[in-house]
Parts: sequence; structure tokens; C-alpha cells
Amino acid sequence: MSEVPGRELTCDSLFNGRLTCCQHRTGYRFSVDSVLLTHFFTPRPSENILDLGTGCGIMPLILACRWPELSLTGLELQPQLVELARRNIEANGYAERIVIREGDLRGVQEIFQPGEFQRVLSNPPYRKLAGGRQNLGSEQAAARHEINADIAAVARAAGWLLQKGGKADLVYPATRLVSLLSSLRQHGLEAKRLQMVHSYPGGPGKLVLVEARKGGGEELDVLPPFFIYREAGAEFSPEMARCYAP
Repeated sequence: MSEVPGRELTCDSLFNGRLTCCQHRTGYRFSVDSVLLTHFFTPRPSENILDLGTGCGIMPLILACRWPELSLTGLELQPQLVELARRNIEANGYAERIVIREGDLRGVQEIFQPGEFQRVLSNPPYRKLAGGRQNLGSEQAAARHEINADIAAVARAAGWLLQKGGKADLVYPATRLVSLLSSLRQHGLEAKRLQMVHSYPGGPGKLVLVEARKGGGEELDVLPPFFIYREAGAEFSPEMARCYAP
């Protein structure tokens, strides 16, 4: 894969080399959040799945690698990331199964049909502009900070895109769980499964994984906590190691 002019690339491999993903060295880079979310649910082969804010395409790539029957779509606002995602998909041989669309999730009505998808997933921007450490690059800032979209915009888009009974799966900071659940409910999405992610046993919850259903009832299945590491400073937990297993 050749470099984007003026942007140095690094290439990482997952699943013992079954999947490669190139990223801008100084731009937005995917994190464990995306790996966790793609292992939070089991898709049905017939589901039409959309990734809102796909970045370099990492979540569609992981899903396509793990589930050979799936066809996926990724939506991304930033042109350089759109180009990078398409190049990653081509390099991994998934051009027939993954489509990347350029566009703003705040205007999904101009891109997709209402109720076009059975499943929507997203690792949305989560840092408020007024607080937290600001990223240095514009690509990083747009991916991490609520510059172009906040959780309300993501929930609104998911509610419009999903057919009745469709599901939205999201990863979000645990400290902002109330905002996440409130935004989902305001747009007709009721949380049905929830799992708190901790760095290690005894540590505070850092992330939360949520599955919401359009038009669902209020019953919520709270899963056992997920630990990334066996203990502070130790190796991955067995559960986290399975997320990276080939």
C-alpha cells in the first residue's frame, strides 16, 4: 500500500496476520474500543450492518474477517480516512463485501433510506470540547472530540437508519453512561444488553458496551464485567486474549 501524499503510514496485523490495517502515523489510530465492540455481539449472516464513523475501516474489517458471510457498510466524514479505509479493504481482499461511503452522520437522510439497516454500530466521539486533553491533529480531534457529532447525533442517526427491531451497538466512556442511555431512549432505542469494561479486577469501570433495540421494551440484561488485564500491569485476561485470537 503506497502512502497518502504527505502522510506516513504504519501497518499493523491482527489475528496472527489474517488481517492488516494501515493507519496514519500522526493521525487518528484505532484503539481497544473497536476490538471490544466487534466482539460484543454475534451478527446474523443476513443482517445489513452499518458502521457510523468508520475511520480507517477497522470494525468492518474485523467483522468481515471473523464472519465470512457478512456484507458491511462504513460511513466516514473525513476524506483522508475514507481513502485509507478503502485502501485497507482492498488490501485485505474485502472489496466485494465492504462498502465505504463518504458523508456526515448528521445528514444520513441524504445518504441512506430510512430503516435501511438491521444493525448499526459506532465508536462515537466522546470527549467534550470544553474538557479533557485536546488532540493535536485535526483528524484525531474530529474522531475523539464532539466537533462534528455528539452522542445525541449518533443516536438520532441510528434511530433513523434502523428498521423496527433493529439493534445499535456502541462503546462509550463509563462516566458518560447516563448521557448514552438518555440519548438512545430519546430516539426510540432502548438498551437491552450492557457490559462494563474494567482495566483489571478491582479497578473502576472505564468503558461501557451497550446494545439497544429500536422499539424495544425496558428490560435490560447486565452482563458480567469484562476485564482487559488479569491485574494491574499484567498480561491480557483470557477474555481479552480471545478478542485477538485468530
